[in-house]
Amino acid sequence: MTGFEITGASAADMDMIRGWADEEGWNPGDTDRFAFAVADPEGFLVGRLDGEPVACVSAVRYGAGFGFIGFYITRPAFRGQGYGIRLWHAAMERLGGRLIGLDGVVEQQDNYRKSGFRPAWNNVRHEGVPHGAAAGADGVEVVDAAALPFGQLAAYDRRFFPEARDAFLSAWTALPGRTALAAVRDGRIEGIGVIRPCSGASRIGPLYAATPGVAATLLRRLAEQASGGLVSVDAPDANPEAVALLKGLGLVPTFETARMYTGPAPELELPGIYGVTSLELG
Repeated sequence: MTGFEITGASAADMDMIRGWADEEGWNPGDTDRFAFAVADPEGFLVGRLDGEPVACVSAVRYGAGFGFIGFYITRPAFRGQGYGIRLWHAAMERLGGRLIGLDGVVEQQDNYRKSGFRPAWNNVRHEGVPHGAAAGADGVEVVDAAALPFGQLAAYDRRFFPEARDAFLSAWTALPGRTALAAVRDGRIEGIGVIRPCSGASRIGPLYAATPGVAATLLRRLAEQASGGLVSVDAPDANPEAVALLKGLGLVPTFETARMYTGPAPELELPGIYGVTSLELG
């Protein structure tokens, strides 16, 4: 391993990592890296061989007790030589003592089990142009999420995520080019959705909703912002109503990961999750 070192990611590295993820077919958002950087500025690691970047991983800390691993990539020409596993150990060490989550692609899930991860559910990516007869929700008003007090948005998000993530959420909902909408009834948030441009289908996440009708209303409104209406949503199969809704709107499964944790899965309002925020950061 002479000449191999692990460093924190620079701004230029973050752009590079986004490109690597795109080459893997993960279709990251065009501006996701800016929200990722504020989530945990020291949470992105790059492995360099004689100064050349050959591998990356994110190990992002949330609050005092949770962490999430993502962007675990070794460049094809350098796989099987031990560089990736060294970076993996560095990421796990950074999150030591915390419950750790990740979204594991099918071919890596056995390796994650060896590191103590156990599957909780599958996130199934559905893509397409929404159509069909799924009913919307009566009596809810769809508004720009930025028009609501941020504390109200953050409290709502906390129902679906193990720790508060205010800095990340603030950036995630407000970056240029993306749209964040909230469904409101009698002053209460009953759903929230964010759509962001990508190199492929525009990705919607999170998509939280009190009912399938609220989710359908938000999804249709968000899809109006997508080029050609083509959208992608990563739905947890632990919420069967989410999967049924997306299929009913004509979206088809294209990709699957397993949400895995190193301990008991956190208590989340899974029936309200119709699309996870991000496979990379949870």
